[in-house]
Amino acid sequence: MNTAPHGAHRLHLDTHVLVWLYAGAFDRLSQKAMTLLESELLCCSPMAVLELQYLFEAGMVTQPPNEVISALERRIGLVVTEAKTSSAVSEAIRVQLEDPFDRLIVADAALEQAPLLTRDETIRKSYSLAVWD
Repeated sequence: MNTAPHGAHRLHLDTHVLVWLYAGAFDRLSQKAMTLLESELLCCSPMAVLELQYLFEAGMVTQPPNEVISALERRIGLVVTEAKTSSAVSEAIRVQLEDPFDRLIVADAALEQAPLLTRDETIRKSYSLAVWD
């Protein structure tokens, strides 16, 4: 899917975007999202991986995170960032969101000053580099 050219920027993906990409639910993505997915280097926070585990344990997704991430690494060249936990937590304290996963996912993107692809309106209002449509 991803044919990011050399010199493309990193685009962080929110957890629901990872789930939809894994499931092939491209109809859930905006046109802008599809364009960005084709042109940017795709990555996710380790916190998104942890959230996938939470969703798997809660029965909200059917596959464990290692399967989802491995498949997306192969299919779209996804990279899991190597966020330093202490830096991410320090940044997350400044993020005004209730959900702890969202706080850390946004913090990871913010540390890189990178856009975050998310349909979540609360995140888009909170993080100026969040994009969807």
